[in-house]
Amino acid sequence: MSIFSSSRARRVYGTVAAVGASALILAGCSGGTTPSESSAPSADREDLTLSIGTVLPQTGALSYLGPPEEAGVGLATAEINEAAKGITVEVQYGDSGDPDNKAYETTVPKLLGSDVSALIGAASSGVTKLFLDQAVSAGVITFSPANTSPDFTTWDDDNLYWRTAPSDLLQGEVLGNLIAEDGNQALGIIYLNDAYGTGLEKVVNETFTASGGEVVASESYNAGDTNFSAQVSTILAANPDAIAVIGFEETSTIVPSFVNSGFDSSKFYFVDGNISQWGDDMPVSIEGSKGTQPGPVLADDFQERLKAQWLEQGDGNELVDFNYAAESYDATVLLALASLAANSTDPADIASKLQEVSGGSGDGEKCDSFADCADIILGGGTADYDGYSGGIGFDDAGDPTEASIGIFQYGADNTHTRVN
Repeated sequence: MSIFSSSRARRVYGTVAAVGASALILAGCSGGTTPSESSAPSADREDLTLSIGTVLPQTGALSYLGPPEEAGVGLATAEINEAAKGITVEVQYGDSGDPDNKAYETTVPKLLGSDVSALIGAASSGVTKLFLDQAVSAGVITFSPANTSPDFTTWDDDNLYWRTAPSDLLQGEVLGNLIAEDGNQALGIIYLNDAYGTGLEKVVNETFTASGGEVVASESYNAGDTNFSAQVSTILAANPDAIAVIGFEETSTIVPSFVNSGFDSSKFYFVDGNISQWGDDMPVSIEGSKGTQPGPVLADDFQERLKAQWLEQGDGNELVDFNYAAESYDATVLLALASLAANSTDPADIASKLQEVSGGSGDGEKCDSFADCADIILGGGTADYDGYSGGIGFDDAGDPTEASIGIFQYGADNTHTRVN
């Protein structure tokens, strides 16, 4: 089967930290890398065509993240191209899959062979780790809207890895504090044994323990597992007040195993990998359970534009999840702004400007849309873009220094709403 689905296998030319249980806002400042020459004046410019490839999950354990992420890329592309500021973005949509189906093994070489300047993806930290060195060797930017593993902060990436999602060090701290502040004293944890799961488990465990609670049991499982009875039995035997589930789509099997054994279905805590709008896909009620998700409150008009974009470019289904849509939109805008600032589509040139246009270095002028930021750059100034995912302000490692973590709670229909 082709890695490019029929509805997406096309180039798209757009037309038209002290932390509590409340949302976390982390702002930081950092020394910047020495920026390259200042933006070229308009008279010295030629129109640019920036080619981007996505490595986002159309299949696999995180496939529910694919639609909002691809919609974010598509909407940004449409609005950048409509602005007509001397740069046209072209996108090839590809499937990352997951470590089991390995769709990235076909997608990444195909995109690299198409001379893209940047890959947007993957969503899964574990998947990105499997192709990042290949992209770095090819001299191509990898820009993830959803990678949260702390390991990327110190990755040897030649300045070619960037992300708009905050490290799990932040989300894990918020979740651990949330569980404690809800009055729980004994916590059980079940987590996926990969870079994502182990990283989050460590921080949640440490934070909850530091708050005075006790992690009475912490059990791992492996990708592809379908039977969790051993882990469930061990955790329930420790008599926890609450259970943190750190994983992906297998959550809809794990949670019923606990509930059917008598555990209170309102006492689960989820993370960004499984804070899905479960609805009927969750066989038991999880009303009252909570979870965390990086990202600010999304403006209603932005959500409506995303929905309209997905109806145009997607699979015919309505967009219901918005996880990492803003981060994907902002990744696309930042790449275009950095290309415009560098007056180049060479990946190294773009990378040299990403920190600057994000506000992480220099003394740029604040702007909150591609068009406004582009006007600043074309006028010879320095743009400081704040997007739908918030202020970004990349540090020297390509990590955002500003982030917010939202708290969500499930209702009777097994869908969640933001409560903080």
